[in-house]
Amino acid sequence: MRPDQASSIIIRPYVTENTFDRIEKENKLVFIVSEDATKNTIKQALSILYEVKVKAVNTTQTIQGKKAFVTFDDDYSALDLATKLGVM
Repeated sequence: MRPDQASSIIIRPYVTENTFDRIEKENKLVFIVSEDATKNTIKQALSILYEVKVKAVNTTQTIQGKKAFVTFDDDYSALDLATKLGVM
């Protein structure tokens, strides 16, 4: 996967009060992703774009679009990535 393909899969981080709690307590970030993105392509795209190791991806379809709840490996901090992305 090329970086331009990865950036078309990950649209933007999704931030609410609830997602802030997930960042701190569960080492998770939530992203709005492309409608046709699969769990594997989301995992690959995050690895390419942000050089992180993803433990698990859960997706759900909402009014805002497709959301991906991404759990990071213990060696990587969701808080650090959120700071890097400018959401914290």
